[in-house]
Amino acid sequence: MKIGIPKEIKNNESRVGMTPAGVFELTKKNHTVYIQSTAGEGSGFFDKHYIDVGATILATIEDVYGQSEMIVKVKEPIASEYPLIKENQIVFTYFHFASSEALTKAMIQSKAICIAYETVEDEEGTLPLLTPMSEVAGRMAVQQGAKYLEKPIKGRGILLGGVPGVAPGKVLILGAGVVGVQAAKMAAGLGAHVTIMDINMKRLRYVNDVLPNHVITAFSNEYSIRQNIKTHDLIIGGVLVKGGKAPKLITKDMLKEMRPGTVVVDVAVDQGGCFETTKATTHEDPTYIIDDVVHYCVANMPGAVPYTSTIALTNVTLPYILNISNKGWEKACGTDKALLKGLSIVKGEVVYKEINEAFDLK
Repeated sequence: MKIGIPKEIKNNESRVGMTPAGVFELTKKNHTVYIQSTAGEGSGFFDKHYIDVGATILATIEDVYGQSEMIVKVKEPIASEYPLIKENQIVFTYFHFASSEALTKAMIQSKAICIAYETVEDEEGTLPLLTPMSEVAGRMAVQQGAKYLEKPIKGRGILLGGVPGVAPGKVLILGAGVVGVQAAKMAAGLGAHVTIMDINMKRLRYVNDVLPNHVITAFSNEYSIRQNIKTHDLIIGGVLVKGGKAPKLITKDMLKEMRPGTVVVDVAVDQGGCFETTKATTHEDPTYIIDDVVHYCVANMPGAVPYTSTIALTNVTLPYILNISNKGWEKACGTDKALLKGLSIVKGEVVYKEINEAFDLK
């Protein structure tokens, strides 16, 4: 199969769809891999590294899309890429369709085969291709939140870990999934006081078992959220609805109940966000302030640490890419139930329930 790796063109997105190590596994199987020139530089992988493992370097993104049967990338295609996607071409990437009607309609119109990383689901109900980026984003949420709590950036002026004689900062985490647990680990490691909330008691019991005693669990409901936001310095939204839009757990009126300089980090921004006031930002301009509350809502957080993120992503995507390349998408999806759940749009037909529900499609 001819596999294309274009350069990511979303704002400040430095990840690349595959490492040279991943490309080597494909070329060993006699697949052709096209890499757009300089696509890997942001992640620390240069054209020479790809050439050394048998890839072909192409000058333009148009060349990569034009010559490839399958496109492997990191972020969803943006408007300038829509016309490049061909009928029957396989596009394997993070799509997050439920947060963008324009993207959904464009992919329907393209009649491509769209397989979404974020909805590939194994027998245990976990999302193996979303997990590593959720791990990165969960850890980064605390790292960035701690930074934006600094007074020069309009935060409360709080050091999360405190110092002897001064109480540590307080972190509230909504969601005890992968993002929430990783955020809790980081915050606890800094010495912060951590409260993690969820509606799933199994997850709360898990958190209670594996994390330190200063990580407190609480059942999530509107009353509890309203009480906790009054006293916490950093609030992290990490709620996941598989393939669908995130619920709005913090409404605009709740901001007035927070102390000035509170920082909110919405890791669910790719799914529309779990705060009513969320609007996607970029690494170039990551924050905005509403009612004296600092919002950090960068839609591609792991893109800030591309070396780590690209290796972590290739580790999990490569087996699926090999399966599709060796068998073709139909046979691969027919024999791999996890991959089958990643199928979102096939030749103009939406085949994933939550996408239809998000936009009231037929």
